[in-house]
Amino acid sequence: MVTVVAHPLLQHKLSLMRDIHTGVKEFRELASEVSLLLAYEAMRDLELTPQRLTTPLVEADFPMLSGKKLALVAILRAGLIMTDAIVDLVPAAKVGHIGLYRDPQSLKPVAYYNKLPADIAERRVFLTDPMLATGGSASAAIQSLKDAGAQSIKLMSILAAPEGIAVIERDHPEVEIVVAAVDSHLNEHGYIVPGLGDAGDRIYGTK
Repeated sequence: MVTVVAHPLLQHKLSLMRDIHTGVKEFRELASEVSLLLAYEAMRDLELTPQRLTTPLVEADFPMLSGKKLALVAILRAGLIMTDAIVDLVPAAKVGHIGLYRDPQSLKPVAYYNKLPADIAERRVFLTDPMLATGGSASAAIQSLKDAGAQSIKLMSILAAPEGIAVIERDHPEVEIVVAAVDSHLNEHGYIVPGLGDAGDRIYGTK
């Protein structure tokens, strides 16, 4: 299932990210803000339970988070900007990292790092990767999470291409994808069109 978050604030910020004239500092800030808005939607179904609290006026029951604890897992390197922003929203979440890069010739994912919370099987996992392009890296990362015991996984991306969505739906049909937009297609180099360029390069000022 794909959820496109069409909130006007998010769409405005995404348009600014697309602009070639947006500099590194502003791009990072926008990526963080968009990530928070995506997390707001992705976490809409977190369980709540009443808990007895005392306000300055009365004692009463109020909703508090319950159920499985959370884990934020970034696909390195670009996914870091998303987890760093979202952890401010859910500071009790544990953070993991999966290192993958896309071979420029084969466009296949190559793994080079994997560090996940030991109790990943007991947590709801939110996997972050700004660009869901070919889908190869995200699919491989989801498989790594499953191999480690994760059972509840959502994928959060800023942009997605139909080709990448199709790969996730084929390989991991139970994983919900939460995105800000689904763009037209991939070009011959595997980049999302119209897209916003290489997210990692624009976040870190590299080429």
